[in-house]
Amino acid sequence: MKGSNWIPADSFQERVTQPVVENLLQSAVSANMNVIRVWGGGVYEHDFFYELADKLGIMIWQDLMFTCAMYPTDREFLTNVQKEVTYQVRRLQHHAAVIVWSGNNENEAALAQNWYSTKSNYSLYRNDYVLLYVNITIPVVAEEDGSRPFIVSSPSNGKESEKEGWVAKNPADPKYGDVHFYNYLDDSWDWRLYPQARFVSEYGYQSWPSFETLKNVSRKEDWNYFSSFMQHRQHHPLGSLEMLFQIIRHLDLPQSDDDTKSEQIFKDTLYLTQINQAVSVKIETESYRRGRGMDSHTMGALYWQLNDIWQGPSWSSLEYGGKWKMLHYFAAHFFAPVIISPYEETYSNSSANWIHVVAVSDLRKPIAGTLLIELRRWDSFKVVSKLTSKVILKASSAKKVFSANTETLLGESCKRCDCFFNFQLVTLTDLNLGTKNQLVLSNYKDINLQTINLQVSKVTAVSNDTFTLQLTSSGVAVFVWLEAKGIRGRFSDNGFFMYVPMCKVEFFAWELVTLDHFTLSLSVKSLSDVYQNSERAFAQQ
Repeated sequence: MKGSNWIPADSFQERVTQPVVENLLQSAVSANMNVIRVWGGGVYEHDFFYELADKLGIMIWQDLMFTCAMYPTDREFLTNVQKEVTYQVRRLQHHAAVIVWSGNNENEAALAQNWYSTKSNYSLYRNDYVLLYVNITIPVVAEEDGSRPFIVSSPSNGKESEKEGWVAKNPADPKYGDVHFYNYLDDSWDWRLYPQARFVSEYGYQSWPSFETLKNVSRKEDWNYFSSFMQHRQHHPLGSLEMLFQIIRHLDLPQSDDDTKSEQIFKDTLYLTQINQAVSVKIETESYRRGRGMDSHTMGALYWQLNDIWQGPSWSSLEYGGKWKMLHYFAAHFFAPVIISPYEETYSNSSANWIHVVAVSDLRKPIAGTLLIELRRWDSFKVVSKLTSKVILKASSAKKVFSANTETLLGESCKRCDCFFNFQLVTLTDLNLGTKNQLVLSNYKDINLQTINLQVSKVTAVSNDTFTLQLTSSGVAVFVWLEAKGIRGRFSDNGFFMYVPMCKVEFFAWELVTLDHFTLSLSVKSLSDVYQNSERAFAQQ
């Protein structure tokens, strides 16, 4: 299962119209998701939400609306719960999209781990928990819908939690059930950080939305990363600092003493938060998808979160209004039916570094093809060396298809900060899989990225809502970011590596637009542009 978590699409439910929901769910499908978890801290969604999920083929994990609290169990409240659950399950059970009911979000974990100082009267709270979610809720759900499984809580150890009286000592044990995993202190770009779990139903990192989205609710004096406006919009304690700490592990923050550049520095910082979020969640998700073929047998990854409720920093991959963040473009790749996932491993007994590549397929047919491995330089389009390796992959499986010593692959001509690896899987049966990936062996702040000329050199109209863009670059560009300001829509790809002089990208508008209007709206940037805008660039020249 591949997907994300859904929260209310607006603070005011009357704004959550069918077109709004259809746009968000279609974006999930376009990013190769097949499951959406409707989070228990939100609302039971409108009928058209579930009708659209049926139509689009999205499976729905439906939480009941209980989350992160110890609930009362007086007679009046329990009677109200019975009525609510009866009504909602009866209303939704006929939808093919609904695949599982879940009693609550994180309440078993909250009780077991003493989130709300319940330890002093643990027996009372535990008995209330069992009464509400087991004795009351399970029979009601079973009476209305006996065809679907019921999960008492998420995360939970499932049958193991049941053996421990429905509240496990460690409800997030990766050996059982599902896991929610968050870690904002350690290096989010290190795949070894992430658990080898059976199913990960929540995980993620924050980013800020685009400047275009923030501009609609802010003023010029707000355009500073630590302004009162930015602090007001941040509801995760220390969240803004955590984003910066993660960024500076791998990237230089833009900075300048020139006050005329303050607005550009602000925009570039927003962009860097999206890079960090996208790369972090990519690395984490790929580790879970690789887990399908490992001892953990990981069979599900639902990141937190799909959509947003307002214009502010959050874990979402879609901004308020539906604009795709860089993470959502990355999700279309890491949730693709077939992926190749490279990673580097250091063996402690020898201190040797090895590069491994795992191929993962959700297809119901085997794959035979060739893995192309290119060692490329940062300072030119030159391919230093090439390798190929045959790949045979069973249906619905994950398998390590390549391993080699890092230093051997780098050879004499490349240091870790001089080159990167590009991988591509080519098959005879489907040459359009688009299965590509890169492995960077150094922090970007240690790489001498070249000053490049990156531009949109040509735009053609395919129709009134589809356009083809030709991009040209004088050098390697990373995290290439296209925007069509003021026009709702999405690109076929974004935030990508450009390691050839020319490439083409499509734009799919969600409204009719003229070629002239669209062309004037376009802008493009890469990480090199951020460093050219800051003092770092001047120091290197």
